Order: sequence, then structure tokens, then C-alpha cells
Amino acid sequence: MAQRVQDIMTGVLVTVEPQASVGAVARMMRDRDVGAVLVTEDGRLRALVSDRDLVVRALADGEDPERTTIARACSEELVTVSPDDTLDRAVSLMREHSVRRLPVVGAEDEPVGIVSLGDLAIERDEKSALGDISAARPNT
Repeated sequence: MAQRVQDIMTGVLVTVEPQASVGAVARMMRDRDVGAVLVTEDGRLRALVSDRDLVVRALADGEDPERTTIARACSEELVTVSPDDTLDRAVSLMREHSVRRLPVVGAEDEPVGIVSLGDLAIERDEKSALGDISAARPNT
């Protein structure tokens, strides 16, 4: 039987509202040791913002991180999976859309998890270079 996304997804989510500041989200990423935060509104997934998004879409343009909302920096064209999707489907979507993270959504676009390229690498071959790097402690 094929493994499902729910078997490997991270279920502890870091979420923010669209009005959160870029600076606050950057500190949250640092403090929670995550590279992506889900943007929600009324409990529904609206966007995803990665550490790279913060740099490329806000900081590199000289935006004030305390006055710029995360809505300015997030990726709104989301590719998502459900907890019951297969890992093969998740891999296929990541390849097709060139993304490193997939939010996992349940009923009514409610975020229930996130699956990353690193999660898949560890699951598929933890001895591979990517699996080994992904399993290592961060160098913060």
C-alpha cells in the first residue's frame, strides 16, 4: 500500500494572519526554527511565505520590515495536497510546480500540516545526500 502524506507531514503548524509584519514573521521563523509559515484567514489557508519570499519580495526592495505586511511577501498561488494523497502525488506536484513545500489541507481549506522536500527525502532514502542534510540539526 502506498504511503500517504499524513504519514510523514509535519502537523505542528506556524500560522499568521495576512496583516502580520514581515519583521514579526522573520522573528517567528527564527524562534520556531522553520523556513515557511502558513498565512491563514478565518482558519482557512490563504498563502505560504518562505524565508526566501521574505528576502526576495520584501527586504531586497528596501521595504521596512516592521511596516510591510506579510501579504506583500507571500506566495498566493498555492499548490496543496490532502492528508490522504500518496507520497508519489506529493513528489509529482513538487516537480511539476518547482516547489519545496506543500501545505496539507483538510476540509474547507483548513491547514492540517505541511510536507517538505526534506521530509520526502528522509522518507524515501535517509542515506541520500538530501536525506542526510535534511535530518541534520540546523546550523543556527
